[in-house]
Amino acid sequence: MKWDRYSAESLERKFFPFALVVVLIFSVLFIRLWQLQILKGKEYKDLSENNRIRLRKVLPLRGRILDRKGRVLATNRPSFSVTVIPEDVLDIRKLSKRLSSLLGMDAKAISQKITANGRSPFQPVYIKRDISWEELSRVKALLMDMPGVQVVVEPIRTYPYGELAAHLLGYVGEVDRKELAANDGYDVGDVVGKTGVEAVWEKYLRGSKGGRQVEVDAFGREVRVLGEVLPIPGWDLYLTIDVELQRKAEELLRDKVGAIVALDPSSGEILALCSSPSYSPSLFARGISRGRWKRLRDHPLHPLTNRAIQGLYAPGSVFKIVTAAAALQEGRLSPKEKLFCGGSWRLGNRTYRCWREGGHGELSLHRAIVESCDVYFYQVGHRVGIDALSRYAQTFGFGKRTGISLPDEKGGLVPSRKWKREKLGESWWEGETVTLAIGQGYILVTPLQMARMIAAVANGGDLYVPLLAQRVKEAEGGREMIYRHQKAGRLPLRPSVLEEIKRALVGVVAEEGGTGKAARIEGVRVAGKTGTAQVSKMGEKRLKPEELPYELRDHAWFVAYAPADDPKIAVAVLVEHGGHGGSAAAPLAREVIKKWLEIVEGGG
Repeated sequence: MKWDRYSAESLERKFFPFALVVVLIFSVLFIRLWQLQILKGKEYKDLSENNRIRLRKVLPLRGRILDRKGRVLATNRPSFSVTVIPEDVLDIRKLSKRLSSLLGMDAKAISQKITANGRSPFQPVYIKRDISWEELSRVKALLMDMPGVQVVVEPIRTYPYGELAAHLLGYVGEVDRKELAANDGYDVGDVVGKTGVEAVWEKYLRGSKGGRQVEVDAFGREVRVLGEVLPIPGWDLYLTIDVELQRKAEELLRDKVGAIVALDPSSGEILALCSSPSYSPSLFARGISRGRWKRLRDHPLHPLTNRAIQGLYAPGSVFKIVTAAAALQEGRLSPKEKLFCGGSWRLGNRTYRCWREGGHGELSLHRAIVESCDVYFYQVGHRVGIDALSRYAQTFGFGKRTGISLPDEKGGLVPSRKWKREKLGESWWEGETVTLAIGQGYILVTPLQMARMIAAVANGGDLYVPLLAQRVKEAEGGREMIYRHQKAGRLPLRPSVLEEIKRALVGVVAEEGGTGKAARIEGVRVAGKTGTAQVSKMGEKRLKPEELPYELRDHAWFVAYAPADDPKIAVAVLVEHGGHGGSAAAPLAREVIKKWLEIVEGGG
């Protein structure tokens, strides 16, 4: 009995702590289960679903870009790209080294892409776009051993004509942080228009993404598709340019630095717009390397610059059109009045020279324009004065952007008393007025502004906003939006003044002694004006362009329209450091005009 009583008491003393421990353990388990199931049940369920079910975007076909006749300038082709889902990667360092050997990339760069901040671990990171067949074969062979790695098929931008119209079309590239911050429906890895019409019409060209809901295994590999929403392709964009004319203009500028712009004088439609040197937009669509980008960016001839709208140059003697118009309209000059050119003209204590050393003798306005006499226009500019010259230059469209639908257009500069006082803190000098009268000095213009100016002269005085697009249209028919031409102003000239200038411009090309004779076309009356913009100050000794270093040679200008009686095309040609406008630029304008008249006569 003693033993039994002792054993019972002993068991009771031991059971209580044991029971307490058991209760505590179950309490902890219950609390943890309550926390997992009740408090954070939804959160963990979502994480579980995200591990098993993924939403994968399906990129739309980007809208095509076509010329005025429907010829395709930019379209899409299928390509293979390598992506990585960071969440599914077991060893980033090891994977980076393996992909480095397979894709010929730097392992550190791959690792940095995978570990970059600011993105979801379930979101694919693009390692390399548009891989070759050899790279595809190597990656596919080892895909099972690289969890997180995917090879995706997607459309990539392609340009059937290569470099043709590169500055006008622009290029596409991967969305950057700034564009992502705008929160306009973009995701990391998306492709957007960066420059040119690719950027301006981005909202139409991009289309709408689709998506697939897929089930994946523990390694992130797709098991089955649970649901799918088809993407909507982008709209097609029809431009006003003509492929044949654009190609001709670019061929003429090959091995030269400069720009050519051709317009329809009756509407302001851009028929051709080219800048040289150029580049291939396909380089950016594939994902340009840092080294290649640096070479393009730092190239001494700046191939990425669109000289047609961003290049700023003195207009040279082409500006004499404005000087003549101001003098006639303001009544400071009679068309029949003759002024003498002896090769130089003196104002105060300074002598201003004519391009012809012996001078032109006595000239009327007509012959002064035909022979581009500097001394004649020094005197006319002195009569007109800076205030009127500046005002008329602005009414001719200089000193402000034309409004073309391309990014980063420059407005140029029209100097005035006010401008010089505010910007330089100096008074205006009379010598600067006579220099401006022949298109030298502070004034700066773009080739597009020059083309629009001569187009306005050709059509009777209307300045148009340059029109680059005819219409945008849904890829599968249906809706479309048509763009109409828009007037930006009108030259403030009497018809008689305009006719006087137009007759002289015909004489520049057709008459003996005309500086634009190289632009003559048999059977076609061409009106034009040469210009030679000084790059450096002339010394006492006159040198031929070929005797000067390239960078000190003058820029060559020629503006023209034809046929003079019924203008179908207006052209501006600029050849950087080309020398004289009559010899370097006029022949190029002639060929552009001939080509367009052939196209028009052929039913184009």
